Amino acid sequence: MNEIRAIEEAQMKEAVTYFRPGDTVKVHFKIVEGGKERIQIYEGLVIAIKNSRAGRTFTVRKNSYGVGVERVFPIHSPRIARIEVSRSGKVRRAKLYYIRHKIGKAAKIKELLGKKSTVTKHTAASEPKVQAAAPSGDT
Repeated sequence: MNEIRAIEEAQMKEAVTYFRPGDTVKVHFKIVEGGKERIQIYEGLVIAIKNSRAGRTFTVRKNSYGVGVERVFPIHSPRIARIEVSRSGKVRRAKLYYIRHKIGKAAKIKELLGKKSTVTKHTAASEPKVQAAAPSGDT
């Protein structure tokens, strides 16, 4: 079991761009055609993120000539050159599959205004200390 984890750790990327479902992203994807390699940009709405360590994937949906197209990308793939977040969306769901049935303006996601906070770990040292009130002698 530890051997599998060691292989997964070797394949995982060090720095991964932080994004959430509802964000509009540009995925710079390397494509090999013949002997040449080029980068194609795929821009769309992140509708799902599936977590599984090295197998972590995200689904991006876009409309291409009036037809909805979805593509699943592995986050730790060596073929992904980079991921840019072009717009942050304000959503209250983790999976946005309902967007598949929406057409036109109904498929729009509200923009999240202000800076999006990143997830940080809380430790006991970072929390403020509260002192207990001293017992009074009035009893």
